[in-house]
Amino acid sequence: MSERLSSQVAAQLMAQLVARPCVLVFAGLDPSGGAGIAADLQAVAGQGAHALTVATALTVQDNDRVYGVQPVDGAMLLRQAQALLDKMTVRAVKIGIPGSAANARAIAEIIARLRARQPELPVVLDPVLASGHGDLLSRDDAVQALAPLLPLVTVLTPNGPEALALTGAAEPGAQALALRARGCRHVLITGGHGEGEEVVNRWFGPGATPAPRLSDTEPPQDARHWNWPRLGGAFHGSGCTLASAIAGQLALGMSMERALELAQQYCYRALRGAYTVAAGQRIPQRLPLI
Repeated sequence: MSERLSSQVAAQLMAQLVARPCVLVFAGLDPSGGAGIAADLQAVAGQGAHALTVATALTVQDNDRVYGVQPVDGAMLLRQAQALLDKMTVRAVKIGIPGSAANARAIAEIIARLRARQPELPVVLDPVLASGHGDLLSRDDAVQALAPLLPLVTVLTPNGPEALALTGAAEPGAQALALRARGCRHVLITGGHGEGEEVVNRWFGPGATPAPRLSDTEPPQDARHWNWPRLGGAFHGSGCTLASAIAGQLALGMSMERALELAQQYCYRALRGAYTVAAGQRIPQRLPLI
């Protein structure tokens, strides 16, 4: 009997050692394997977490262009998520393209259910409005489709053009003010679409150091920035990589600042080691963080 109990205890301890926290991912299927669900799976796994993937849309695309988007039916999206939630514990949520306004509302409903049990559950939203070539990624107006999700967001990761489209403001400080006023707790505005020898990513949110005000009438807000050497060329799935890495780190229990720091390190290394599958944008090499 004692030997049997000892083996059971050993099995339980081993299960705890190999267990990984789960990130619930809502994203589209990219057949090229560079962005969407494929990128999220790799980036979350790279942090030492596990991605539970709910498909929001089927897309027709290669490593450069998007030729078509077919949203998944909202009822099917809910069924996908519920089957996972009935058995698994979610430690963070990552959202890519919802595919439609109806799907965005369905995702918001799922998050509300999760937050009823886990009020501090981290939610990371990569507000992908279009491909790098401007191809649309939603059947509806992409900006309006995100409206029900913004009040639920823990971390929003727009690039410069996305922050402009979401707010109409030109300056990062003003953009962050507008987005935080809509409910986003933390905003990380990335500078990959800018110019210069360095990419500057700016974090606005509780816990960062105060940033200079743009005018005397603007209220003070918290901010921190990171500078990364600008890499040549273009990449397919860089935004997915960064947002999923942040979600993975938050699922592991990292502080917000540490999660943002490690996720950016991971994303930069993935882009620096990017490889080609065809002419055009390169694919980030999403290896484990350690």
